[in-house]
Order: sequence, then structure tokens, then C-alpha cells
Amino acid sequence: MSSLLTESDLIHEDEVVWLENPESLDYVRQALDKTRRRNTKPPYARDGRMVGYALLDEDASPDPDSGLYKRRVFFLLPHDRDSLPDGLYREGAPGEAVDPRTIAPKKPGAKTPRSQWGGSVAIASAP
Repeated sequence: MSSLLTESDLIHEDEVVWLENPESLDYVRQALDKTRRRNTKPPYARDGRMVGYALLDEDASPDPDSGLYKRRVFFLLPHDRDSLPDGLYREGAPGEAVDPRTIAPKKPGAKTPRSQWGGSVAIASAP
């Protein structure tokens, strides 16, 4: 899934756990992953690294067909701006990228000048 998550996708989020300091990141990618548990660190099977994840509240129910919970995971890939500042995303950002400072339980992240164009642009445009 992409950054086009809605609050209804996240109604059972209880907490966001960061594995890295989100203040140092211009953006993170977010996706809904299916996991066996609602309140432990989920497995991670992508390239790159997981930088955070959501814990679900006690009212969250697994999908009746699969028995899995849908949980938000935040991650970065090896070619993202934090690892390759002069790379593909020197300007712009992937579609699922949001500013980690806008992420909270039950709230989808948002695109900001910092997430889309980098910290130096956001700092330069500040009053």
C-alpha cells in the first residue's frame, strides 16, 4: 500500500514504535503488512531496513480468512535519500514516502516540503 492510507485503515493503532530517530529522516516509506501478532516487532522481509512499526490495541481482530493483522510498517530502501543523498531521490520522493514528524497512531503520515524535497529545502523556506 502507499501513503494513501486513511484513518479508517489505522483505527486500531495504539502506539508507533521507532527503531531509529525519526527527526534525522526526511521521509520514511509506509505500508500495511500482514503479521501474526498485533503487539510485537513484526518480521521484515524487504531490502533496506525497518525504521518503525505500529502496535495495535486489544480490540484489533485478525482477518477471519488469514488470521493475520494489518499493521503499519515504516522502512527505507538502500537507494533512499538518507543513504544516497545525491541519488535517485535527491529531489522528490517515492509515492509511499511521508514525513515521519507527521506520523502518529491512527493518523496517516503526510507529505511535506521536507519529505518531498529534503531538509535543506524545508530549512531554506522556513521564515
